[in-house]
Amino acid sequence: MIHVLGLLIAGLYLASTSAQAQQSQDWLQCVNKGGAFSFDIAIGGCTAVIQSGKETRSALAIAYARRGLAYRRKGEMNRAIADYSKAIELDPKDGEAYNNRGNAYWVKGEADRAIADYSKAIELGPKDAQTYYNRGVAYQVKAEVERAVAGYDQAKGEVGDAIADYTKAIELNPKDAQAYNNRGVAYRANGEVDRAIADHDRAIELNPQYAQAYNNRGVAYQVKGDVERAIAGYDKAIEINPQLAEAYKNRSIAYQAKGDVDRAIADYTKAIELVPEFNHIDP
Repeated sequence: MIHVLGLLIAGLYLASTSAQAQQSQDWLQCVNKGGAFSFDIAIGGCTAVIQSGKETRSALAIAYARRGLAYRRKGEMNRAIADYSKAIELDPKDGEAYNNRGNAYWVKGEADRAIADYSKAIELGPKDAQTYYNRGVAYQVKAEVERAVAGYDQAKGEVGDAIADYTKAIELNPKDAQAYNNRGVAYRANGEVDRAIADHDRAIELNPQYAQAYNNRGVAYQVKGDVERAIAGYDKAIEINPQLAEAYKNRSIAYQAKGDVDRAIADYTKAIELVPEFNHIDP
């Protein structure tokens, strides 16, 4: 009788240990550190954790947030947003969930919702440089759209907001070359060309292989009427990244301004080869 009881206890212990092991494996897949698992496996792990009925409210918030991240990376934005929303409902102070939901809204083209989420993330975590940067990009692109539909006054306000956010991102991370480059573009859109050039210079100093920064500095010089420096910037951008169609298109415009029609045609032809849509855009 004792022997049978001992076997029963041992069997229960092994079953319990097996269940714990499975739960640990589900969490391992859900967290997916270093991208060790596919998106579908990560989603399955998080789903198992959520459906287990054994997790605390804060743990469930993490599981929803991680599943949202997997859905976003898989390109399923609506599911990602739903999961981030659930994570926020469970843990309203999770600034990262707001930031990531903002990213999903941004991919969907919902700039205002993205900005609202980035703003909430900043309120919860004002030391996060990346969120300021993300909101700056959203403001900047929104301004370009508003300009396209003649909302010039509103667009100028959005550019000012973008500059402020990039400035804050730089303050928090002074070595963020991308933030300098984007602030330079915003300064140029705001008519502050010398400041734009200074920011592109700093971006290049931080990252000498930053092709887009050379291209953007070229545009700023071209706005100032310094065509030779503009071409030099485009040359360097193309040297670093021969697939940067925008640099060929911009250099084509610069060559056209110089009266060098053959080079202008050659560059525009290359730009169209790389990005056929350029064929439908006036140079």
